[in-house]
Amino acid sequence: MLSIVPKDTGWIEVICGSMFSGKTEELIRRLRRAQIARQKVAIFKPAIDNRYSTEHIVSHNEGRLPSKTVTSAQEILEQAGDSTVIGIDEAQFFGPELVEVCQKLADGGKRVIVAGLDQDYTGKPFEPIPQLLAVAEYITKTLAICVKCGNPANRTQRLSHDSARVVVGAQNIYEARCRFCHEVFSSPEDAEKAK
Repeated sequence: MLSIVPKDTGWIEVICGSMFSGKTEELIRRLRRAQIARQKVAIFKPAIDNRYSTEHIVSHNEGRLPSKTVTSAQEILEQAGDSTVIGIDEAQFFGPELVEVCQKLADGGKRVIVAGLDQDYTGKPFEPIPQLLAVAEYITKTLAICVKCGNPANRTQRLSHDSARVVVGAQNIYEARCRFCHEVFSSPEDAEKAK
């Protein structure tokens, strides 16, 4: 992935894609490698994401690493301390201030690895990921498998009729879909018909 490893500087890596595409799994892999290399690692997740654990980042295949739960991006900056590698999961839940926080961390010489959804359930860009992509040195776009047709999937299909932009859930509420199979429902009845 990193063909040229920066020296004496910090940088930002963004891992983005749809749900079930392996974003957290890839984040965990990179953070474990940093730990094996005896680098000091700090891992953060938003308090809103309590699906699997409040004390770990957890992938859908149950890989996990201990993490700190925070309610704002500013807390990441305050709690990063002397860590040289910062991992941030579910970045879409932190809001626009995360971009400035990541920039400050990288400017301070830290390797910042961020994972999050780049699109919401309607297929629209999910801030702050697009802004992070613009300032990141390294970008990885992960793809899932469409549950309808088996093609590569880069969209997240919401199965419920809830219209709020943020609804925390997993397989019971969402599934991966390709561009062709992804649907945005205009009513609860449409959502029920598509199941």
